[in-house]
Amino acid sequence: MPDITLISGSTLGSAEYVAEHLEEKLNQAGFTTEVLHGAELDEVKNEGIWLVVTSTHGAGEIPDNLLPLFEQIEQQKIDLSQLKFGAIGLGSKEYDTFCGGIVTAERILQDRGAKRIGDRLDIDVTEHEIPEDPAEVWLENWIILLRND
Repeated sequence: MPDITLISGSTLGSAEYVAEHLEEKLNQAGFTTEVLHGAELDEVKNEGIWLVVTSTHGAGEIPDNLLPLFEQIEQQKIDLSQLKFGAIGLGSKEYDTFCGGIVTAERILQDRGAKRIGDRLDIDVTEHEIPEDPAEVWLENWIILLRND
């Protein structure tokens, strides 16, 4: 079982690129990882550590490739009390629903008992042409929190 499962939700691919970049950085820091783009419930463990990286789709929703996972977690009342997670959202502050996808994902995880490690990172893609850059800075602090947890 990997130390960290990176789960990305994306419409245009930006969140996938961020997840893959962070996987590389986590591997360099000595963690074993697995990346799942648009993960499904039978692919994930309900324990351990997840790093969820998702864009926002439509009117502040989780992207279509990740929505089924979070709907199943919520509808089936999956117990996630043994799960810890990090949360990174991508969006545009030009919209009222800025980073709404990660806000919803985070709420569902916490409602099912998962505990967030550190603060959520919201990346405004209109300010950061390369969203991997702020994500990498955030990851450095998240790794410290992981090691001290």
